[in-house]
Amino acid sequence: MEITVLDPRTGDTVAHVPVASETECDDAVARARGAFPAWARTPAADRAAAVSAAADAVAAAAAELAESDERETGKPRDDALGGVQAGIGTLRQYAELGPVHRGRSLLGGWSATDLMVPEPRGVVAVLTPWNDPVAVAAGLIGAAVVTGNTVVHKPSERCPGTGRRFAELVAACLPAGVLEIVDGDGTVGARLAEAEQVDVVAHVGSSDTGRAIARACAERGAKALLENGGNDALIVDDGVAPGWSAEQAAQGAFANAGQICVAVERIYVVESMAGGFVHALVDEARRWEDRIGPLVDERHREHVHSHVADAVRGGAQVLAGGEPRPGPGTYYPPTVLTGCTPDMLVFSDETFGPVAPVRVVPDFQTALAEAADDRFGLAATVLTADMAHAQHAWRALPVGTVKINAVFGGAPGGSAEPRRASGSGFGYGPELLDEMTAMKVVHLSSPE
Repeated sequence: MEITVLDPRTGDTVAHVPVASETECDDAVARARGAFPAWARTPAADRAAAVSAAADAVAAAAAELAESDERETGKPRDDALGGVQAGIGTLRQYAELGPVHRGRSLLGGWSATDLMVPEPRGVVAVLTPWNDPVAVAAGLIGAAVVTGNTVVHKPSERCPGTGRRFAELVAACLPAGVLEIVDGDGTVGARLAEAEQVDVVAHVGSSDTGRAIARACAERGAKALLENGGNDALIVDDGVAPGWSAEQAAQGAFANAGQICVAVERIYVVESMAGGFVHALVDEARRWEDRIGPLVDERHREHVHSHVADAVRGGAQVLAGGEPRPGPGTYYPPTVLTGCTPDMLVFSDETFGPVAPVRVVPDFQTALAEAADDRFGLAATVLTADMAHAQHAWRALPVGTVKINAVFGGAPGGSAEPRRASGSGFGYGPELLDEMTAMKVVHLSSPE
């Protein structure tokens, strides 16, 4: 069995990739398990030096990786290169943080020493997505190996070449077995998630897959680290400039053709702002038409269009886009929908495409209440000139990240935990080192 990868810009074949067999998966896990004891005992500074060398190797191949990403996923070259650069920075960050990751000493008896010591968990299965294949893998793999774990990595079947090449560059800087790579689809990921010798499954992807992984891990006591789907709301409050708020909404909904984990998925605008905001958002959609790449493949384009068609059947109006672009490739135009209701798929589920569905609400409190009433809990954005509203919003929205007056951005080192159907655990930042280790309490006392 093999995977066929098509260039979403042209439909041309990029590669045929064999799917790893059950034996190949099991052997990769066994090699990682065999390499674990020695790697766990390797001094932290030496592990960090290896990760730093991996960052240098990836930097030298940055253009190659960006070109591969563009071919496999259709991501514009500059955006793809930005993802590679982000991955390089993440590897360097964990190379710095790894050796200073520490436990605690405790205040016990005078003749005793009490410690809390972080230890690597063992073998980590890293299952990564296609929409940012280098940056996401760099974080999970970098944090895992710098803390003394070994890894079996399965890149997304939608960009196996990019994922494998990145992992090979990293693996070349590590001892044999510390980073194993297997190719395949969801069946391979499921086998890794169920493997008895896998201690942690770190997954970034859909909520359905995340739930299956959580069940598999719960059955055998493994740790599941999950960042899954999102249905991020954007609230446009009274008193903000319509043009600026439309620019923010367009950036959140249309960047990378909407294929970003924290993309804007549903928009609530207070009634007093609706006319000017919607008019400006339609203008923004037209400006974005030539700035976005294709969707990753035809299957995903059908998914996105099914959400739009469902909204239209339910009474939504299409003010921009709304139909697949004719010609080669899997392009879908920036789309603006109005008259949306909470029961429509564009509001109740993750579309993950360049679609900006708008719901007009009477006031800010209604927007906040409806935005909070959702099964996902990844992120949300609030555009407001009212500081009281901003304070209320960040406390009331049950999501891992709340952004006030900016759809993207934030200080380095921040780390959030997704909630509900969006997953669990810290998937990035310094706290990811805590996720990759288990704390052991040690009591050393003198003999009588």
